[in-house]
Amino acid sequence: MILVFGKTGQVATELQALASGARFLGRDEADLSNPEACAAQIRVLGPAAVINAAAWTAVDKAEAEEAAATVVNGAAPAAMAAVCAELGIPFVQISTDYVFDGAGEAPFAPDAPTAPLGAYGRSKLVGEEGVRAAGGVHAILRTSWVFSAHGANFLKTMRRLGAERERLTVVADQIGGPTPARAIAEACLTIAQALIVDPAKTGTYHFSGAPDVSWAAFAREIMAQAGLSCAIEEIPTSAYPTPARRPANSRMACETLSAFGLSRPDWRAATREALTELGTIA
Repeated sequence: MILVFGKTGQVATELQALASGARFLGRDEADLSNPEACAAQIRVLGPAAVINAAAWTAVDKAEAEEAAATVVNGAAPAAMAAVCAELGIPFVQISTDYVFDGAGEAPFAPDAPTAPLGAYGRSKLVGEEGVRAAGGVHAILRTSWVFSAHGANFLKTMRRLGAERERLTVVADQIGGPTPARAIAEACLTIAQALIVDPAKTGTYHFSGAPDVSWAAFAREIMAQAGLSCAIEEIPTSAYPTPARRPANSRMACETLSAFGLSRPDWRAATREALTELGTIA
């Protein structure tokens, strides 16, 4: 049995559709603001592997509540990983491109130096460091720009606003790989099962959709596929200030995922699938 922390997030929702035999824990059973309680659940349930698909994902809110975000994104996965290491259980932790500073234009390799720009990135980096320090069999899967037909995400926002407005301004100087939540869920399951068989595959991996694009280009593709006439006007990040700084370069080198037989998913095909699921495309 695979144990999954999270029920309502985008990746957790997709995991439920893919892994009917897994055990899913929502906030009512395992609140990540209480790391010890999460660790205790692993001891009680004794799974074959653990996937942490729960997190503090409110990037801007984290700037004002960094301590709380760090408990959820840092202390909780560290506590989970420590118990998994003790029991010999593989642990899969989902992380983010926000652990990097977004400098340059080259894709970030898994072993590239980290330098978060804000509280959210710092909180996720604390989690990464805690998982590694636990010393057990693990995979840290960094991903970016997650979207799906579920929850709150860029695709759904663009679809809604595109139906309401004739024109939208969207940032064009942030570049990255939009990543379908379903593909992340599939990757997590593949990696968890592989680690049970081959613990030597422990490590940090990158997984993002291809090809790399700007937010504006992503928005334009969403409008085209949804049949919406809303025009996308490109703007610089400076014209759309937010409490948290976003990395300008979120490109990630994903080649090492071949160790699990995985490659970058095509976000354009996944966009069509999500829009079809939402009833936008017949």
